Amino acid sequence: MAPKTKYSKEDIILAAFDIAKKDGLDAITIRRIAKQLGSSIAPIYVNFKDIDELVQEVVNHTLEIVKQLIIEQNSGHPFRDIGIASIKFAKQYSVLYRDLIMKNNPHMRHNEENMMFVVQQMQKDPVLAGFSEQELMDILLKMEIFQTGLAVMVANGLLPEYFTEEKMIEMLDNVAEDMIISTQSRKGKG
Repeated sequence: MAPKTKYSKEDIILAAFDIAKKDGLDAITIRRIAKQLGSSIAPIYVNFKDIDELVQEVVNHTLEIVKQLIIEQNSGHPFRDIGIASIKFAKQYSVLYRDLIMKNNPHMRHNEENMMFVVQQMQKDPVLAGFSEQELMDILLKMEIFQTGLAVMVANGLLPEYFTEEKMIEMLDNVAEDMIISTQSRKGKG
């Protein structure tokens, strides 16, 4: 008899992630993961107490991918890199983007750790020097509202064909510049 194959927690998370990126978070089931792994359901229950815990780990894995996309941009302008990474994520992982951003997902509440990661990236941007943490969070929220609309259009294929990734990045740059200038202007008046 052949020895039993063991599956690590990471193996299970990656199998669930593969399902989610193709068919969405709701498609993750214990049986479907077992089938993807070519195993029984036992290794999944050994590593996770329930499906919600596993789905949260898939979301956490996805957030790590987003962070990596931000870091990979490395343009010298971290605020810009955040916007570009968002567009790239929406394009590469459109099903997950829709599940995580466009739905009221209990696994994707704005959590302090993720927000602080983004604000820390913004603090490295020379264009944003002199803004308080609260001002950066306000700029981030405004930009996120615009960027989400653009990324929704990307994820759902709603933009005209001529609207290239370069055009999207140019638009992000223009809107970000407008938001920064208006925040600086209000700050000067205050």
